[in-house]
Amino acid sequence: MKGQKALITGANSGIGKAVAIALAKAGADVCINYVTRPEVAEEVANEAMECGGKAIIAKADVSKEDEVKAMFEKTIKEFGTVDIVVPNAGIQIDGPFDTMTVEMWDKLMGVNLRGQFLCCREAVKEFKRRGVVSDVSCAAGKIICMSSVHDIIPWAGHVNYAASKGGVLMLMKSLAQEVAPQRIRVNAISPGAIRTPINHEAWSTPEAYDALMKLVPYKRIGEPEDIGRAAVWLASDDSDYVTGTTLYVDGGMTLYPGFETGG
Repeated sequence: MKGQKALITGANSGIGKAVAIALAKAGADVCINYVTRPEVAEEVANEAMECGGKAIIAKADVSKEDEVKAMFEKTIKEFGTVDIVVPNAGIQIDGPFDTMTVEMWDKLMGVNLRGQFLCCREAVKEFKRRGVVSDVSCAAGKIICMSSVHDIIPWAGHVNYAASKGGVLMLMKSLAQEVAPQRIRVNAISPGAIRTPINHEAWSTPEAYDALMKLVPYKRIGEPEDIGRAAVWLASDDSDYVTGTTLYVDGGMTLYPGFETGG
């Protein structure tokens, strides 16, 4: 990753932080996007700089076009370009379908789906402008959309979230098909159960953890670093012939564990 520039949204905690640190350890300079808690984003940036590269922070609500554009402009001004973009920012706003409000639906879709669209669009613009720099990477640019196992696993009580991740799946595939001739690679990572603040209740007690493991054949919860390592591979030239693919990092959650005894 030496000499490459990466922008990761929602990078001041959880999976986004782990991806940013993993890319920094691999040699990339990183832009840490955040919406709140700038002091935490600064801590992540300082940790990334300890890996030997550069790091900056950029505040932006990814659901807002002007803020996404400003974030990319800042990153390109500071780093000269951007080679790797990881649209990771996401939220959950859960509720029964019949009581779900339009506001709940729209706010979640604004971050989880429109946010990915806006970040991918700005990334493609920069990748096309610059083209391939052969001594940096085989590709003109790499996008890694952060999705979820719920892009293919239905999730009652979370219809808006699952619908947004299903949208990310087709956004990624359709975009990958469109920009492959320009040597732009677009892939996705779909995490399963990962130990992050967004799903704290699912793993924070022994009882909750045991219940969660019934859904995970590998019988351990994923760590944010598991996703970070996957992101480094997808962003590297080691995966240069991989595009339009979703990498499920889920301990087997998508293997229908309810049927492990024959159904």
